[in-house]
Amino acid sequence: MAVQTVGIIGAGQMGNGIAHVFALAGFDVLMNDISRDALDRALSQIEKNLDRQVSRDKISADEKKAALDRIKTTLTLSDLGQTDLVIEAATERETVKQAIFEDLVPHLKPNTILTSNTSSISITRLASRTDRPEKFMGFHFMNPVPIMQLVELIRGIATDQATYETLHAVVEKLGKTAASAEDFPAFIVNRILMPMINEAVYTLYEGVGNVKSIDESMKLGANHPMGPLELADFIGLDTCLAIMNVLHDGLADTKYRPCPLLTKYVEAGWLGRKTGRGFYDYRGETPVPTR
Repeated sequence: MAVQTVGIIGAGQMGNGIAHVFALAGFDVLMNDISRDALDRALSQIEKNLDRQVSRDKISADEKKAALDRIKTTLTLSDLGQTDLVIEAATERETVKQAIFEDLVPHLKPNTILTSNTSSISITRLASRTDRPEKFMGFHFMNPVPIMQLVELIRGIATDQATYETLHAVVEKLGKTAASAEDFPAFIVNRILMPMINEAVYTLYEGVGNVKSIDESMKLGANHPMGPLELADFIGLDTCLAIMNVLHDGLADTKYRPCPLLTKYVEAGWLGRKTGRGFYDYRGETPVPTR
């Protein structure tokens, strides 16, 4: 199955990053969102990120222009039905994702491959709500998409080999590396990463260390490029909590119980960088720990 046209649902941080790398790799991209403002912001962000690559001699000015010319936008979900590959990159809530796929399915070409950029939700369950579970896969990019080299490929129980091989070839064309994961809660990266972040929040919650000492300990003591609380703010505390809940519910093991302090921050609307406050306060010139 040849893929040339790609539909992307969601123009947020992940969606615009995915659009960026596909357009740069020569694919024709149609990006959808429910908000015209979100689409305009996404195009502006993509151009800004491409300019950064030009300034660092990663790409040429001509490659930047060609990539931008390949990206089109639409507010109409059904317009994506004629693409070869659809990547859903909406919010990490299963009900939202299911509703999107149910609305889109009647408009799809027979051979269109459906994928979700979900970081934790069951691919088999999402696929079962469509008319093509054999052509459905998890296609999980890492954030920020233009920089991170890994893409997790997750087969549902019904995914056929041709779909897997097609997406593996797409990842290679993007210049990234594919890691194959089985369809169990949170797959590989977040199955390992999120409990570490959750444990860092417990360490803060129990008073073992403050925000600064926890992050510095992991950066200087384990050579992590970012501390776990700083990373949680970058990912979004609501996303971290959602993934921990998926792990806790899906595996029924108390070791995945979300820290009450993480829940409290989300309840307060302190979701990290995107809201200006999380484990750090980002409203000044430099981030300041909130605990």
